[in-house]
Amino acid sequence: MAINTEPHNLLRTDVTRQLILQRDIPGGQLREPIEASWLRSLDAGLDTQNSVDVEQLSRADVQDLREQNKLLLDCAAPEVEMLTRQYAADRALVMLADCDARILAVKGNSNALDKAARYALNPGVCWSEVSRGTNALGTALVDACPVKIEGHEHFLDRLNQFSCTSSPIFDPSGNTLGVLDMTHLRGRVQQPLEVVQMAARSIENRLFSASFNENAVIAIHSRQQYLDSVWQGLLAVDPDGDLLGANQQAHQLLNVQEGALKQRPLEEVLGISASQLINHLMQGKPHTLQTRNGALYCRLIQLPKPRISLPFTAEQRIKRSGEEKRPGLAEVAGNNPRLSRSLKMALKGMAHDLPVLLNGETGTGKEVVARALHDAGPRANKPFIAVNCAAIPEGLIESELFGYREGAFTGSRRGGMVGRFQQADGGTLFLDEIGDMPLALQARLLRVLQERRVAPLGGGEEVSLDIRLICATHRDMRALVAEGDFREDLFYRLNGVGVKLPALRERADLPEFLAKLLGAVQQRCGISKPVEIESGLLTSLSDYSWPGNIRQMETILKAALAFLDEDELLITEDHLTDDFLDQLNHEAEGQGSGGILKQSEQQTIRKALDEHNGNISATAKALGISRATLYRRLQELEQEG
Repeated sequence: MAINTEPHNLLRTDVTRQLILQRDIPGGQLREPIEASWLRSLDAGLDTQNSVDVEQLSRADVQDLREQNKLLLDCAAPEVEMLTRQYAADRALVMLADCDARILAVKGNSNALDKAARYALNPGVCWSEVSRGTNALGTALVDACPVKIEGHEHFLDRLNQFSCTSSPIFDPSGNTLGVLDMTHLRGRVQQPLEVVQMAARSIENRLFSASFNENAVIAIHSRQQYLDSVWQGLLAVDPDGDLLGANQQAHQLLNVQEGALKQRPLEEVLGISASQLINHLMQGKPHTLQTRNGALYCRLIQLPKPRISLPFTAEQRIKRSGEEKRPGLAEVAGNNPRLSRSLKMALKGMAHDLPVLLNGETGTGKEVVARALHDAGPRANKPFIAVNCAAIPEGLIESELFGYREGAFTGSRRGGMVGRFQQADGGTLFLDEIGDMPLALQARLLRVLQERRVAPLGGGEEVSLDIRLICATHRDMRALVAEGDFREDLFYRLNGVGVKLPALRERADLPEFLAKLLGAVQQRCGISKPVEIESGLLTSLSDYSWPGNIRQMETILKAALAFLDEDELLITEDHLTDDFLDQLNHEAEGQGSGGILKQSEQQTIRKALDEHNGNISATAKALGISRATLYRRLQELEQEG
């Protein structure tokens, strides 16, 4: 048999010879964490010549295992799909395992593996360090930190063909819940440890929100552009304003030890009460706080889970994890003929490779419209990649869009990074807030759009692109061109089909739109009971200017549903926050309609009482409110009378 004289194989021969003769490892031959893992493998009674024969679980046992880890599987699904889509071409396998290193899911290209290797990587197989020796899945769990194991660093000789990268996944309490792994055949293109680590952190953030789905979750960071990223801190707050949980990033941002935030009032930590902060954040914009640790930007991730709900089926739980049905073009357009016509033209334009430019105020649902256009076309099953040009620091946006080769600049990741253009290949690229793109970068964007080829920073071959492009902005693009802040040639290249998204105050179908949006919010919240908006309140909401547009309206409706009692079916002003109610009444008074909402409600209550001969229970049931709410409204009527 030919002897492999590669340096790492010669080194491994020396190490394993020493193991066999002296049950010891020559000092300095292996990285410190790998050497420690090898010693643990020795203590477990393993030999480097051991096979990787496995005891396969039955199909029923595998199903039970997956059911026990359903939340982890649901929360990890988007990241597993993303890693598989991006790296499967490099013959990579993406694996998710539980806290015992037992494989839950495997995706990717396994064609290059022999039959034994494929069998050993099936769901249900255990890859703990004590049974398989040093391997990324098992060792990451033992060390409780990300790890990369090169081929010769595996304890078992049989695993020399692999290079593996794993990162543990922790639950909100800091307990190890599972591990994410990416495995390549040696010699194939490999991705840096940070790729898997960031994916694991995204899974942890999703697990955090799911674990506190009945409470408000607030994101914090000292830099606004890092909100809505894997680096954001997360705080879970109960109805009394006490902190129920905080992720690792939140502890770091607030400079406190792990676990020190639990059960402390939010006001004590951030200097503002939970109700005040949530009222600010419900406007749909980040809010800035001055704390002892400096400025912190905050954003509302989720409101408390509404109390009107039915038990979820398995299908509903999966939809709540991020795969719920998205609105189609007809739902987006509503009863607005002009918008409906514009969207149909945009869809036809995209079919002929024309770019679409969406223009509308902040909160008008530009990304929702972009997703609807993507979903309605022939590329619905292909990638939809969204980039917010205003949220990425100017120094990073070029590498974010176009990617870079390893060593392209100081601090670049090993192995480089695939840019968003390449990630969107075959699908749709959505560039939000395109009007904020730096002028220096606009020339390169124009060239890429003209040539449909892109080269990463640092050199390398150009790659052909097959994408559909949708851009969006809230700014006046023609004014930017006139002021010299946006290239005229790029503007005309992007403005293939222009679509103006109306602000809510401009929509003639606002009452119908409110009702449809309420239904959509109910569906996302798992509410099946027929909740409606009180007629007088519906009139006031339809007359309101909605400065935050759809984003603000959706947040207000979520809050109203959260504040409904179990036996209430009618949203009234009782279910609006004081902050929003003040805005609503102030604007109504400014329009000369003060008191209309109150008068309409009083008339409705009196009429219902008359129809039911003063029977409180029957009246409350007819109005769709609780008896307690009805008593409270009657007391107010007496005081005002």
